[in-house]
Amino acid sequence: MITIVSGLPRSGTSLMMQMLAAGGMPVLTDGERAADTDNPRGYCEWERIKLLPREPECIAEAEDKAVKVISQLLFALPPGRDYRIIFMERPLAEVVASQAEMIRRRGTSGPKLSDAALIAGLQAHLNQVNAWLRDKTGLSVCRVPYHEVLENARLSSERVQTFLGHTLDLDAMAGQVDSSLYRQRSSSTR
Repeated sequence: MITIVSGLPRSGTSLMMQMLAAGGMPVLTDGERAADTDNPRGYCEWERIKLLPREPECIAEAEDKAVKVISQLLFALPPGRDYRIIFMERPLAEVVASQAEMIRRRGTSGPKLSDAALIAGLQAHLNQVNAWLRDKTGLSVCRVPYHEVLENARLSSERVQTFLGHTLDLDAMAGQVDSSLYRQRSSSTR
């Protein structure tokens, strides 16, 4: 079995990887992307996963581990394996705001599109991902709302443990949640 933590960038995937690691699950990361202001506890990424479209066999290294795979790369997962996908969900307005803030902090420029256009593009992408997930065999999906993790980390940890069928340290998982790091909020959550 391969556990995949996925979602849009800035949807809580790093937090879920931190929770799994704290809970006692082996995680596949390389530490190449260092912690920074936008993710002070680190990104928990494995750079080689970016090669998945060209080297699909690299996923074998994640056997019996958790690995972060952004939603755009899910389409490249090779068939014939048992995937358990924890898919993080966050309101798209917050994803866009968080991405914009990260771009601003880095002093780079992002797409010259309105927030509405960015949200529409992300929604179209999610529609494609969701259709793909529905049509695939050999994978199970547990959708985890980012706000649920923030509001009741223990309950979210229990759901993930049940989904994975692993005994995890639920208190340690819940202890990874730091609501002070929740900075880009949608108007409905302020």
